[in-house]
Amino acid sequence: MPGVGPLGTAAKRILLFPYFFFYFPHQLEKRGNSDYHTTMSKNEKKGAAAHIPKMENKRAFFDFEIIEKTEAGMSLFGSEVKSLRGGGADLSGSYARIDDDECWLVGCNIAPYKQAGIRNHEPLRKRKLLLHKRQIKKIQGKLQLKGFTLVPLRIYFSDKGLAKIELAIARGKRQYDKRDKITKRQQKSDIDKSMRKYRK
Repeated sequence: MPGVGPLGTAAKRILLFPYFFFYFPHQLEKRGNSDYHTTMSKNEKKGAAAHIPKMENKRAFFDFEIIEKTEAGMSLFGSEVKSLRGGGADLSGSYARIDDDECWLVGCNIAPYKQAGIRNHEPLRKRKLLLHKRQIKKIQGKLQLKGFTLVPLRIYFSDKGLAKIELAIARGKRQYDKRDKITKRQQKSDIDKSMRKYRK
C-alpha cells in the first residue's frame, strides 16, 4: 500500500535526485579545472624554456671554422640542471674529447645552485655526453684528421625539457683568417651606419 512501510523505489529516486543534480555538475567542474591546470602547467613549462638565457661559446665561432654539428645529451646532477635553467653555464675555454669510446665535456663551468646547499655539484667537473656508438665512431674518424677538434657551441633545453649540448667538429682558423673576419665585420658595421644616416 502506498505510504505504508519503507519508501518505495520511485520515492527514493525522487528524494535522491536533488543530491545527484548538485553533485554531478560539481564533479564535472572539478574535473574540468584539473584538466585546465594541467594544460596551463605545460604552457608554463614551454614559456619557462623560452626564457632560459642563451649559453653559447661565442669565441668558438671566431677561433674555429665549423665543419659539422651534432647534438648530444648530458649526464647531469639535479643541481646542475637547475643552474642551467637559470643560464648558469660558461663554455669559454671548454672542449670535448673521446676517451675509451665515450664522449666527455671538459672545462665547462656550471655555476653552483644556491638552494642545493651541501649537495651542490663541482662546477668544473668532467661531464659525460650521451651519444650513440655509431656517432662516436664517426666523430673519432674525423678527429684523426690533422687540425680537427671537437668544440662545444651551446647548451640548451629540448622541447621535452632535456638538457642538450651542440658540438662541432671544427678546424682552427689561421691568424690571417681571423684578421679577415674582423675586417669584414668592421666593413659591415660601417655600411650599416651609413645606411642609417641615409635613411634619416
